[in-house]
Amino acid sequence: MTGPDEDRHLPQHILSELGFGVWVTDEGLEGSASVIPEMHVPGTDILRTSILAVWADMVAGLLAAKNMGDRVPVTLELDIHLYRPAPSSGQVRAMGRAVKKGRTVFVASVDFADDDGDVFAFGSASFMAVPDPAMRLPEDMSFDLPPPRQTLSVPLADRAGCRRVEPGVVLLELSADGLNSSNTMNGGLIALAVEEAAVSQSPGHTLSVLDVRYLQPVRNGPVTAAAHTSNGLCQVEVRDHGNGDRLAVIATARLFP
Repeated sequence: MTGPDEDRHLPQHILSELGFGVWVTDEGLEGSASVIPEMHVPGTDILRTSILAVWADMVAGLLAAKNMGDRVPVTLELDIHLYRPAPSSGQVRAMGRAVKKGRTVFVASVDFADDDGDVFAFGSASFMAVPDPAMRLPEDMSFDLPPPRQTLSVPLADRAGCRRVEPGVVLLELSADGLNSSNTMNGGLIALAVEEAAVSQSPGHTLSVLDVRYLQPVRNGPVTAAAHTSNGLCQVEVRDHGNGDRLAVIATARLFP
């Protein structure tokens, strides 16, 4: 969770370029960012559902960190559901709150609202602490994070190195600026690969549902996300090439008509 200005020897994290800022509220945590064209699903003017997943993971993950002492939280499952397609522009606000504060598992929910304050999507995420007790969060970790100064200058998939191999199949490289706090591939980037695999089979469509279950961390990469789609419902498997093609993630996505 090192910020972009804390160590100038580290590259700025890919997902920090989404311009998302977070602050503490009485209810939990909130965040916001401006939607720009580089955040759109290719062939549309609609914000990516995977970006909502990234923001939900950030808000919920910070809530988990607040409630797990100094233990490092890892995402078990992340889901996003949209009432209607996401906005094309303007500000998106995320409002997160704790749902379950268990001994081993933490769960949070996140609502997303547009410029008019209308909630257009909701999601949830569950976390557990990293089993390695030596991995700890910084004692001075802040939960008020201003938006980073640098934002995307190219489409997110290009910035992340997420490449369509064929319809339904994408390849995502592991990079130093795409890791999470446990030094494995960021779960939000895996959600991007899942979305790309799904929409690459259906040009011009966007996702109404994105549900990602993380089975094991991706430490080596690259990963391949392969989608099978029937009647607008997608099953996606993500495998880690650098770890014997082992199954790392299973996901479900549904397309808007």
